Amino acid sequence: MSKYILVVDDDALLRRSLAFNLEQSGYRVNTAANAEDALKLAQRDPPDLVLLDIGLPGMDGLDALKEFKDQFKVPVIFLTARRRELDEVLGLELGADDYITKPFDLNVLLARIKVALRHLEPEKQVSNVNEPLKVGDLVIDPRSHTVTLDGKPVDLTPREFDLLHAFALQYGIVISVEDLLARVWGAEFVGQPQVVYVHVRWLREKLEEDPNHPKRIITVRGVGYKLQPQGV
Repeated sequence: MSKYILVVDDDALLRRSLAFNLEQSGYRVNTAANAEDALKLAQRDPPDLVLLDIGLPGMDGLDALKEFKDQFKVPVIFLTARRRELDEVLGLELGADDYITKPFDLNVLLARIKVALRHLEPEKQVSNVNEPLKVGDLVIDPRSHTVTLDGKPVDLTPREFDLLHAFALQYGIVISVEDLLARVWGAEFVGQPQVVYVHVRWLREKLEEDPNHPKRIITVRGVGYKLQPQGV
């Protein structure tokens, strides 16, 4: 299975370029423009490695590093500007696995990534987010990527599964469309709410008795969606 890398940087061009090149190199990639969205993505889908910019808006890279280390025990490589040598040293003291200065050579970055991934423990336990989730008669198992409804398997696409998993992690709580985009699709899809609308419709067609009058995935007008337990 491909290793999963989470790229966290507020530079949209850099995110797209890194994501493309890493995917070409055989990695699975997601992106976030800030640390807060990155941590939400990681809670749903824990990465094998994080590429983390130090100078982020909101929570900065040093604070984010601590969260990634505490919550996910995941290797972190800092992306940093040359003028921030003090930050680089401080980042390594706080537990970053490596750093690379911008602009960087892609081959050098790929080599650093391979080294960091080699140090992963085979039985790395990141958190309990990979445990099966039971929401009424619906069971979502992230390890096997399977869903059952009243004991019967439901065939979902990978993105439909990711969306349902995001709902299940906070069932009964309303999640905004913007949050769903950030958690499931990543930074490059922010501002494209129609992606969520379409996938919610597809999920309802597979999970609801009457997709036109849903009882599981509820629309809260002007706010977002929530997953309600059924069959209990």
